[in-house]
Amino acid sequence: MNKVLVVVDMQNDFISGSLGTKEAEAIVPAVIEKIKEYRQRGARVVYTYDTHGEDYPETQEGKNLPVKHCIRGTWGWELPEEIAGLAEGADKYEKPTFGSKELIQDLARWNPEEIEFVGLCTDICVVSNVLGTKAWLPETPITVDSSCCAGVTPESHRAALDTMRSCQVRIV
Repeated sequence: MNKVLVVVDMQNDFISGSLGTKEAEAIVPAVIEKIKEYRQRGARVVYTYDTHGEDYPETQEGKNLPVKHCIRGTWGWELPEEIAGLAEGADKYEKPTFGSKELIQDLARWNPEEIEFVGLCTDICVVSNVLGTKAWLPETPITVDSSCCAGVTPESHRAALDTMRSCQVRIV
């Protein structure tokens, strides 16, 4: 089956760094297992990286979220070691904002039979990429594994899952 796993922003700053949460830390083992499952089947696994520069505080996002994070080249921008090893040679998408146009365009070009999303944060970057993909590929089944996602808060995680579910995204 032509299936793609999209791993959204599983970066140090969102896990244990400047914007980390215990919920984000808790999903890391499940995300690693999910990546390994896809790789064992020979399926495509792609990664997004929230990517900012030193000018982050002057950007619109920086003015609304004044916490420096995912500054390109820093520890916080990198994937944790155990995920980074699995990402070697995979397609990677650096994105200066919540969603990735390039990712969605590539998914449309690849035209997979199914797409699954995991990662951080459910209520910001995951939902943005999922709904952007749903708009471009309305007939492609999209799944979000809720056990492999975490939001800014547990409440916002649940709200994002409800939003995606209402847009005909399968939530497991």
